Amino acid sequence: MAEITTKTLSDLGLTAQHGGDVAVTGLAVDSRLVRPGHLFAALAGTHAHGATYLPAVLERGAAAILTDRAGEEIAPPLLRGTDVALVVVEDPRQTLAYAAALWFGAQPATMVAVTGTNGKTSVATFTRQIWQLLGYEAANIGTTGVEGSFTAPSAHTTPEPITLHRLLSEMAGAGVTHAAMEASSHGLAQRRLDGVQLSAAAFTNFTQDHLDYHASFDEYFAAKAGLFTRVLPEDGIAVINTDDPKGLELVDYAIARGQRVIRIGHAADCEMRLMNQRFDASGQDLRFSWEGRAHMVRLPLIGGFQAMNVMTAAALVIGCGAGAEEVFHALHRLTTVRGRMQLAATRANGATVFVDYAHTPDAVETALKALRPHVMGRLVAIVGAGGDRDRTKRPLMGRAAAACADQVIVTDDNPRTEDPATIRAAVLEGAGLGAQEVGDRAEAILRGVDALAPGDALLIMGKGHERGQVIGTDVFPFDDAEQASIAVAALDGTI
Repeated sequence: MAEITTKTLSDLGLTAQHGGDVAVTGLAVDSRLVRPGHLFAALAGTHAHGATYLPAVLERGAAAILTDRAGEEIAPPLLRGTDVALVVVEDPRQTLAYAAALWFGAQPATMVAVTGTNGKTSVATFTRQIWQLLGYEAANIGTTGVEGSFTAPSAHTTPEPITLHRLLSEMAGAGVTHAAMEASSHGLAQRRLDGVQLSAAAFTNFTQDHLDYHASFDEYFAAKAGLFTRVLPEDGIAVINTDDPKGLELVDYAIARGQRVIRIGHAADCEMRLMNQRFDASGQDLRFSWEGRAHMVRLPLIGGFQAMNVMTAAALVIGCGAGAEEVFHALHRLTTVRGRMQLAATRANGATVFVDYAHTPDAVETALKALRPHVMGRLVAIVGAGGDRDRTKRPLMGRAAAACADQVIVTDDNPRTEDPATIRAAVLEGAGLGAQEVGDRAEAILRGVDALAPGDALLIMGKGHERGQVIGTDVFPFDDAEQASIAVAALDGTI
């Protein structure tokens, strides 16, 4: 039988108001996962406070409870006559993150995080790819799971602290020395990254998203800003896109904390400056400067926005100590991130089909405008919107698609528990009379592929890397790239 690890509350930086410095055998935030000797974090939830589950937690043998002032009002009568320790703090989510870091201990020696509305997955993946090309054992954590020298599935873009620190410890134990992770606004607001020892952090951009979770744009931005104002240490490297006005605010925050800032953008004062791009059917040539010295590189990547993603990744790697020339020599070997402007299929007539995760109005516009220079003919767009999410962005997504594409097909994304027709109607409101409505996503992809003449391109947006479609509360197998390949094969007679 494996030996059970124990640590005292003081080992985890905790002080009990009741019960003393007890030893614990593990951490849990889900009452169903509590085992004898565990510390249970009773957190405020959307529907109920975690402290309401204390009877079940105590029955399972919890040795300590971590909670807030609201939990403190519930806990004492339940703990009376027991040796269970009670730890009450103002911010239990942050405290749990720090405790999880101390419990699991090890992390990859070099950690970076990326926040922003769009581009997080691409920047984190390119950062990992560059590190691997330089010979490091590296991985990235985010929307597509854990990829690179260590692989694992992940249910959230930014895992909750116990899962995250268990994962980081396993990665370090497997020899991973460098890791890049996505920092979602949810993850930052819920303090999930607060125990991560970051060397650098990056900001990509800020546009409308997640207003179903955050009360306002200001609250949404404040969550993202927390990566620089709270999580990244004062001696960390801040890589910031100053083409975005919010990036200029973050520069001020970073400088005020004493962080070294690497600005990315088109302005002459940017340390990493984008100077020019030239596009063709298979990629782009990029001219940029680093600290005033010009460089040229060929990127086998579709989409003008990829230049900023690549430069951000390069700046993160350089900021963490790699030589600039060595980094730039690796860029021509970068590969497309799954579901991000991914070439999914090519018709016999040469027309191309791409898949992208664009699921916000800005991302739809950015993706279509980025693809346009690579396309000699017409640009066809498939767009939808997710159910049980921010409803205000739906007509804006349709409007963005209609403004940037020659033909628009509105279809279902992940309708979840909403009526799919109602969601499509909102997107169609913005897309206008010229848009075509095809509810079934597979049929929409087939019709889009069928519309392609030589030189045309189809962009399927919204689900990207996802391999399932959420209808009601069920998840049905569905992969946009796979469906595109099937459609091309069927229409071109290769199956």
